[in-house]
Amino acid sequence: MQDSVFNCCFSPPHPPPGRREESHWHGNRAQGPPPNDRRFLIFFDFDETLVDECSDDAVVKVAPGGSLPGWLKDTYRPGRYNEYMQRVLAYLAEQQVTPETIINTIERLPPCPGIPALLRFLVSRPPRDFEVVCVSDANTVFIEAWLQNLGFCQLFLRIFANPAHFDENGQLQLRPFHTHTCMRCPVNMCKAEVVRQYTAQRVRERGGRRYQKVLYVGDGANDFCPSLILSPGDTAFPRRDFPMHRLIQEMEEAKPGEYKASVVPWSSGEDIINRLRKIVEERH
Repeated sequence: MQDSVFNCCFSPPHPPPGRREESHWHGNRAQGPPPNDRRFLIFFDFDETLVDECSDDAVVKVAPGGSLPGWLKDTYRPGRYNEYMQRVLAYLAEQQVTPETIINTIERLPPCPGIPALLRFLVSRPPRDFEVVCVSDANTVFIEAWLQNLGFCQLFLRIFANPAHFDENGQLQLRPFHTHTCMRCPVNMCKAEVVRQYTAQRVRERGGRRYQKVLYVGDGANDFCPSLILSPGDTAFPRRDFPMHRLIQEMEEAKPGEYKASVVPWSSGEDIINRLRKIVEERH
């Protein structure tokens, strides 16, 4: 595997049978090296941040009768949702749910309020303003399908998500993103590790030049973890009254001054646009 790729929808290659899964940090350079002049690095979650519901929950609705059998639901174990979804996807394939049905369901997911306007804003900015990355515990097939359908895939330099692909039988095969030791996060993905390693890698590729700011937009408890590694000059955008926002508030109350990043809660993408306009106008 080679260095970073300027490729919006990179899916890691499928390892040979029996090979241990590795973290997915690299792709090929088919479209050239990534640009190294971006001023700001912005990370987006997917479920309930870009799309206004959980993509996995939406797909479950295409099961016969619109729900899963009790025996399957009972196999879920906390922190092991990725393994549970592997079983769910196998069940959907057994029930003759086609790839087309799954993709059509994902493409119809509504965006969160103001998110299309926010993505258009990012597209409209001068190229050197924003480097845009998605980091999500959803899967690559769902994220790519939704972004392609709305025409925003090329905005994202990289997508970090659980690798997935349809096999020859039409079953969506899902794998965990990586392994880690973080006690806060599900076993298949720690977003803090993704953000930390990607940012460090990109700074090295930029000859040691850091971004003016790192920005993180999310909603869930697993978005709180990466926001903890942001610096005082960075900005966290938690969706208002969602778990990420509540966890930040609890930390600020319990340990004043320990949460380092600036916090800008959002209910609409317009709230984020308003802050980004101010950020790009700041003198550094």
